[in-house]
Amino acid sequence: MIVELPEWSPRRPAHRLVPALGALGRDVPSFRFELSAFAAGTWSPWVAGATVGQAPLSIAAAATDSLVAQIDEFIASPPAERVRVILRVGAHGSDALLASPWFVSLSAWSPPTPDDPPVGGSARLVVPALSQMEEDAAIKSRICSPTCVAMVLAYYGTRVAVADLAREIFHPDLDIYGVWPAAVRAAGRRGIAGYLLRFPDWTAARWCLEQGMPVIASVRYAAGELTGAAIAETAGHLLVLTGHAGGDVFVNDPAAPTASEVSRRYRLDELRRVWLERAGVGYVLFRPPLAAGP
Repeated sequence: MIVELPEWSPRRPAHRLVPALGALGRDVPSFRFELSAFAAGTWSPWVAGATVGQAPLSIAAAATDSLVAQIDEFIASPPAERVRVILRVGAHGSDALLASPWFVSLSAWSPPTPDDPPVGGSARLVVPALSQMEEDAAIKSRICSPTCVAMVLAYYGTRVAVADLAREIFHPDLDIYGVWPAAVRAAGRRGIAGYLLRFPDWTAARWCLEQGMPVIASVRYAAGELTGAAIAETAGHLLVLTGHAGGDVFVNDPAAPTASEVSRRYRLDELRRVWLERAGVGYVLFRPPLAAGP
């Protein structure tokens, strides 16, 4: 099944595009996104991202001269002035998807304007702490994404074993546990909606925290760039932002050796550098109004 979304124009030509499917229900089928970008007077050919789920889908191009898929994210060069999006869904479960609440989001990013100024206020969310390092030794160093999702699901009152989420999120063809749309899909199967956002600045993250929504942030840093970090350096890691106060950010870092060491405080200026100035992507998971209690 193919769902073709309306043509969309970002506020500014976009260099990076991050699509996501938010769908509620256990029977979310396999899916993938295919994008075409308009720039310099022409549309690019359709380009496919990674397939989420086990069922195979038809083969599509993975790159063109002007648009490249990097698993979860699409890179447009020159930047996209307009975007077309196709959601390709596996035959098994497609009827269940359309019968359940679902939505597609597309986050666009361009090189930032001067950074937003420091802001006051504070927020602190009580997110249960889990350490990936207390899981199976064979995979514990690779499952920051499932561990973060498990923490945020627990925050919303749904406790799921990290090992169960890891099996569900794992992408066998790529041999990784960190495909971003797969994490959003796993949350949706448990009644928690979500989307991927290429955060433009700290103000956007602060807004989420002050609305009671933790943010699962994708960070990358070299040794010495993040004071007090659970691991000294990383080419890619996920952690949960749980609050902020003054010049500090509260986080649950799943790479801590034990659950008692997961809750940490990092410097805001350093967090901005290793998150917003690099990947800048976050999972935003939330309890949808239709699933809210009385």
